[in-house]
Amino acid sequence: MIEKWPTVLPQLTGKEPRTVYVYVPDAIEDNPDARYPVLYMFDGHNVFFDEDATYGKSWGMKEFMEQSGTPLIIVAVDCNHSPDYGRLKEYSPFSFTDPSLGAITGKGRKYMNWMVDSLKPLIDSHYPTLPQRETTFVAGSSMGGLMSLYAVMRYNHVFSRAACLSPSIWLAVRKLDRMIREADVAPDTVIYMDYGSREMTHHANMRGQFARVTAALLEKQVLLTSRVVPNGDHCEACWEEQIPFFINTLLYQRD
Repeated sequence: MIEKWPTVLPQLTGKEPRTVYVYVPDAIEDNPDARYPVLYMFDGHNVFFDEDATYGKSWGMKEFMEQSGTPLIIVAVDCNHSPDYGRLKEYSPFSFTDPSLGAITGKGRKYMNWMVDSLKPLIDSHYPTLPQRETTFVAGSSMGGLMSLYAVMRYNHVFSRAACLSPSIWLAVRKLDRMIREADVAPDTVIYMDYGSREMTHHANMRGQFARVTAALLEKQVLLTSRVVPNGDHCEACWEEQIPFFINTLLYQRD
C-alpha cells in the first residue's frame, strides 16, 4: 500500500506543501507486528506513479515491490519544482558556479538536516520501521544520486547503505573529492553506484571522474558495487531496469 500526504520544509520553501509517498508492504496486514528496513528516496514524484512523474514515466517501484514481495518500507518526497533551479539548489551539497547556470547556492545540507531531524523521526513514529542505522538506506538518481552519496558519507551515523544511480558527480568535483576524503564512514558502509554508458558523453571526462570517485570510495574501504550499464541512458525507464540490482545490494547480507 502507498500513503500520500503533504508536508512542508520550513527551512527551504516555507509553507509551500509537497507530497510524501510512503510504501508499506501489504504483508503487514497478515503480520501487524512485523518491522521493516526503510529506504528514503529523492524525487518522490518519479518513484511510484506515471501520472505524477515529471516526464510521464515513473520508476515503477510499486510494481516491483509488490511482485517481488520485498520486505522494505520506501519513503519518497517530491523535489523542489521551483523554476529558479529549485531542485538543483536543494539537491546540491555544494555551492558552485557554472558557465550556463551562473552561481548556485547549494542547500543540500539543509535538506538532509530536515530529512534526518524532522522526517525520519516522524516516519519512525507512525510506521512499522526498523529505525537503526543498519536498516536505514537512501537512494536517488542524477542530482538525487549525488545527494544519496552525500547522505551516506556525511550522515553515516544515520544511513548505512546508499544507491546512487547516474549520480551528478561532474558537479563541483574538487569539493566532492574533499567530502569523500574527509568523511568518517563505518566499515560496514555499502554503496551501489552506476552510470549509463550512453551518459558518459554528457559531461567532459565523465569516465575518468567516475573512475576517480570509485577509487576514492574504495580508499575509504566502502563496500562498493560499481557498474557501467550497457547502453544505459539518463532516464526513469533505464533506472527502473536497475531496481533489481540496487535493491539486492541494499538488502544483501551474508552472515
